[in-house]
Order: sequence, then structure tokens, then C-alpha cells
Amino acid sequence: MSTPKNRPETKPAGTTRRGAMKTLAAGLGAASLPMWARYAGAQTAEPIKIGFQVHRTGIGAAYGRWYGRTTEAAAKLINQGGGINGRMVEIVAEDDGTDPKRGAEVVEKFANQHGCDLAFGTLFSHVVIGSAPRAGELKMPYFVVSEGHHVASGMLNRYTLQPGITDVKSQVQAMAPFVAQNLGKKVTMVFPDFAFGHDHRDFFTQAIEAQGGEVLAHIAIPPSETSFTKYFPKIPRETEVLYHVMVGPAVLTFVKELGEFFGPSRPEMFGFIDSLEAVAIDSPGLEYLEGTYFWEGNPRHAQADQSEHDKFFRAAVGVNDEGASISDPSDVSTYAHMFGCWETLHVIKAGMEASGYSGTQDRAALIEAVEAMTDMPESLAHPQGAKRFNGKTHQVFGHQYISKVTGGKLLCVHKTSIEDTLYPDETDYTTQSF
Repeated sequence: MSTPKNRPETKPAGTTRRGAMKTLAAGLGAASLPMWARYAGAQTAEPIKIGFQVHRTGIGAAYGRWYGRTTEAAAKLINQGGGINGRMVEIVAEDDGTDPKRGAEVVEKFANQHGCDLAFGTLFSHVVIGSAPRAGELKMPYFVVSEGHHVASGMLNRYTLQPGITDVKSQVQAMAPFVAQNLGKKVTMVFPDFAFGHDHRDFFTQAIEAQGGEVLAHIAIPPSETSFTKYFPKIPRETEVLYHVMVGPAVLTFVKELGEFFGPSRPEMFGFIDSLEAVAIDSPGLEYLEGTYFWEGNPRHAQADQSEHDKFFRAAVGVNDEGASISDPSDVSTYAHMFGCWETLHVIKAGMEASGYSGTQDRAALIEAVEAMTDMPESLAHPQGAKRFNGKTHQVFGHQYISKVTGGKLLCVHKTSIEDTLYPDETDYTTQSF
């Protein structure tokens, strides 16, 4: 979908009587009012404007494309169910170029130019860190879908929340026991040289050491790099496990060159699926990945025990059982991350309904309502799995998945508990004034 230059993309999702009745039958509408009473009210009320800070260009563009599709699908579903408090949801999208400075400018546009109720959707951690201070100054709720530990660490402010996707610290803490017990304890890490990669470096190093392992080398790579062979000779020979996480448009080059470097004598490999997001697992040159392992935030390939919630979510966002676009199988999704947009929008909906949100004067009440949330059961609103939200740290915790490349498929071999991902609080945002 193209947008004229310098104009925001606004997209109120369509609603039909048939679609709304299907939604009602599925039990998705609010129970307190009849469907058509809520729907009729939504036709006359001003929409709730959600400013969607999207990486349409820059190194996050592949994620931005699928974050956009997921956001549109979630907004459409919410509107088919009567919207939020009887008002339709309107998505106002602005490209931040995956750039921190532009990110702050986009947040300001949402507040001062577009009259948005809140900002939502940011992924790349350096953009979140560059944008969140401005959101706090503007007193605009800022719901990020980023995974970085910057929210839960206390680095940001009370207006910034991450209620729909887990953070790196919790992910690697849950993964480390599996790596140490099944793959090896002498690890070399390859990661992008910015905040997200630094979270991996710091927290996985701590987590593997807690399992009696050690990191032999940290290899940081600029996220704008296009060729990686010069970095691989830095991998120590005694490495038992190569831990890799890479992002950006050159991820296919990264994994191909990694295979060419090792040939048939590779160490065990544990990757975060970021290294292959938007890339088909059966791409030529990736055959060597057979038998290697990946963390997945949400299994890309539909599993044998696929839930009805995952099945519904795939259909809604237009993704097939292989994690690719139904309309274009060569267009592979960022399935391990994009569910966070769907789930975050449903958290926003629940928070607005709990707080009786009617306008920007209720922003503080919205944040307090979300802070009061705890357990989020697996459901159509949370198709990735059950969650537990920590109102003090503004961070959600949830299940993690480890998949093994088996016969060219990503087969889930381990699912962590929520308890595996928990760690002591590092901040309490609820003590901050609005």
C-alpha cells in the first residue's frame, strides 16, 4: 500500500453486518452492549486515532511491512466487534525510516499535528530509545513492540509500555538452559552492534554463565553491513555453539556466508530467528541449517498441535502454514515478532474499556488501567500464548519457543514456561508522576 509523500496513512478498517455478526458469533465483542447499539454509536462518534510509528524504510522495512499488515488486520477485527467504547479505531501511519531522530519527530506529529490518542508499534530499540523521551514530554502513551530491555530496565518513562511482546532478557534467560544442556557450553556470539544486540550480548552472557558455560568471543557487526566473511575468522576454534542474531536487509547474505565459511564442519548453532525473518528457510544456500536450532517468538510454521487461535490469526493477517503471504508465497512474514502488534492493540482496547477512555484527558487513566493488568490468557486477542504483565516494569512475560530445522521445516522442540522468563524488578514506573 503506497502513501503520498509527507501525508500520513489513515486507515479506518471496514465493517460489514456479515463480518460483525461473525465476530459476535465468535465471542469477540464486548458483552455489555448489544452489537448493533455499539456499532451505531461508532458511526457518529469521533474515531480513536492510534499513531502507528512504522519502519517503512531503513533497516527495519521488512518488519515494518508485516507490522503494518498485522496492525491493519487487528484494527479491522476490533472495528468489526464495535470498536473501542463504541468508537471506531483509525490507524494513522507515519514512516520513521528506522531512525531515532525521525522517530521522535513522528511522535511529535502524532501529538501536535494528527491529534492522536496514543503512539504505537515501534520495533527497533534505538528508535524506541530515541523516541520515548519525547513521548514522555508530550504526555503521550507510547506502546512499543520492540523486545528491547530498555522498558523494563527503567531507562524510559511511565508513558512507555511494552505489553504485547517479551524482552530479550527474559527470552535469553529462558533459552540458556536448553543451549547448555543440549548443544554445548563454549559459546561464540555474533550480534548487531546497537542496543538490541547489546542486550543479547549482556544478558545471554550472564545466562549461560549461570548454567556453567562461557562466552569465548563477542563479535559485534554494524547493522548496515552487507558482507560478513571478514568477521567469521574471529570465531575461536574451540567454539561448541555459535549463537547468532542478525537483523536488516542483508540477513540472507549473513546466513549464506556463514554456511560457506564453515562448510560441513560447523559447530552446533543456536540462532534467533531474527537472522531469518522475512527469509524462506528453504532458500538456496541454507541447506546447512538442517539440524540447527532457532528461538522463535511465535512458530513460523504451523505445528501439529496448532491452536485455533493461531489458525484464526494466520487467516486474519493473510499468512499460510509456512509463514508466507497467502497471495504471494515468496513474501515471507516476520511471524516471530508481528503478533506483538495484534496483541498490543488488544491490550490497548482492554485498557481503554477498563478506564472508560473518552479522550486525551484520560491518558493517565489508560496507563493506570494497563498497569493493573496481570494474567492474559491465550485467546484470539493473545494467539501467541498466555502472558503475564508486570505493571511496575511495564513489561509483559510469556512463553518462548525453540525450533529445530528438520526436513526443511521449523519444528518446535521446546516451549518454556512463563516462570522461566521472569527476573527481579529493576524499576517501578508506578511511582513516577504523570
